[in-house]
Amino acid sequence: MQDEDEIRQLIEEHFEAMRWAPGEPPDWNRFRQDYLPEAQLFGTARPIQPRTLEGFIERMETVARANLQSFEEHTRKMKILRFGNVAVVLAMSELLENGSETSHDISGYLLVKSEGSWAIAAHAWDQAGPQNPVPEDWM
Repeated sequence: MQDEDEIRQLIEEHFEAMRWAPGEPPDWNRFRQDYLPEAQLFGTARPIQPRTLEGFIERMETVARANLQSFEEHTRKMKILRFGNVAVVLAMSELLENGSETSHDISGYLLVKSEGSWAIAAHAWDQAGPQNPVPEDWM
């Protein structure tokens, strides 16, 4: 598989492990596999609060799952820039909360390749909305 194909597959499948519904918990072990252990995650909340991977998972377990009965996120579009063993990806995702509330966000990923595999070193995202719409050519 070529690098761009591997990167595209990693990002497209990345959120499948983070979905949940009543009686169906997220697969955090599978989710962890996409990241370097020391990866940093930067959510939409301001002021910015960098989180470790474990800190992000803990927050999702204590806040998001407590407020959401179900959650799905699917990557819909992405742009990849790669040079050697470094890649930057912008990806637009569609989120479905509680089976009926749809929203979008755009993530920025820093990926590195080591020992033949790509992994996420950093992940930052921001919610789309009226003041921050998804670009028209991404919808």
